[in-house]
Amino acid sequence: MSSSFIDSLTPEQVAGTIDHALLRPDMTTEQVVAGCRLCAEYQTASVCVRPCDVALAASVLAGTAVQVGTVIGFPHGTTSTQAKVAESIQALDDGATELDMVLNIGRLKSGDLAYVQKDIHDVVQAAKRKLPTCCVKVILECSLLTDDEKVAACKAAQDAGADYVKTSTGFSTGGATVADLKLMRGCTDPERVHVKASGGIRTLDDLLACLQASADRIGASATAAIVDEMRARKAPDAA
Repeated sequence: MSSSFIDSLTPEQVAGTIDHALLRPDMTTEQVVAGCRLCAEYQTASVCVRPCDVALAASVLAGTAVQVGTVIGFPHGTTSTQAKVAESIQALDDGATELDMVLNIGRLKSGDLAYVQKDIHDVVQAAKRKLPTCCVKVILECSLLTDDEKVAACKAAQDAGADYVKTSTGFSTGGATVADLKLMRGCTDPERVHVKASGGIRTLDDLLACLQASADRIGASATAAIVDEMRARKAPDAA
């Protein structure tokens, strides 16, 4: 990893790339509140909570710059398009400003790209009508796909108007890899679509490797440890 790349980043910039994930099914309300407060303290890009927690997160983070995100069709992507649209509208009504939707993996692997693209398109259109500034990210679940399928998924997401393509849910057989990030960046227009790395990013070095591979956002739950490590490396006596 390039030392000049690391030297060019500040702890604040690192925190500003993170979508802090609060998605475990066993999380208590108290843990969600604590996680949102951590986001406010560290000034992350966003918090990504379960759909049932959106209103709570929006309340806790009111008055901060932290965006409230949630997941749609999570974690398998197999709910109907109509259900994904309804879930998206409800999330926006509850205070979300970012949506991470799972594409229909089975339809993608069946070669039904028209279905996959329309599924994404309908969510994007509904979200943008409801909140024009809404950011829609499309989760591919790369560990279940061939490289050709990843490319097809990225192109479908781009053509459907998505803002991001994202590697993983963090709840399948694998997470973000540098190879996948480079592939996703290489087959999309950087002026139209951003790339989010998610899944298995637990250390600062993991995060930096993803950023160097052209990721724009990082999904992580080890936010405090990652940013604190960056602060330690940047400390005057670290050298």
